[in-house]
Amino acid sequence: QVQLVESGGGLVQVGGSLRLACVASGRTFSSYAMGWFRQAPGKEREFVAAINWNGRNTYYADSVKGRFTISRDNAKNTVYLQMNSLKPEDTAEYYCAAYRSPNCGGGGCSSPSVGSWGQGTQVTVSS
Repeated sequence: QVQLVESGGGLVQVGGSLRLACVASGRTFSSYAMGWFRQAPGKEREFVAAINWNGRNTYYADSVKGRFTISRDNAKNTVYLQMNSLKPEDTAEYYCAAYRSPNCGGGGCSSPSVGSWGQGTQVTVSS
């Protein structure tokens, strides 16, 4: 079982930036892919970004491509989500996710492939 703790959420103006971080414990961090999902009020949880075990492959939702960057530091057991050019529609609770396998590409980055979830961190983008 993997335990995940997110940090870095907050209130930011349109066009601003935030960096989320998620620290993992419980399993060898470099043995599984990591990702970020988000859920806005009244909507289903949606995929945002994912990164494979060694950081060489990343995947993004179309809505965040070119604005968000996912990265990981296996020495620190941490995955990051750098969010730039934030928009009001980015407002949501953001959840860190640990996948069951080292890679999640080829359509395998959706929520059923997630083994563990963090508690979430709120991101609010104000206009």
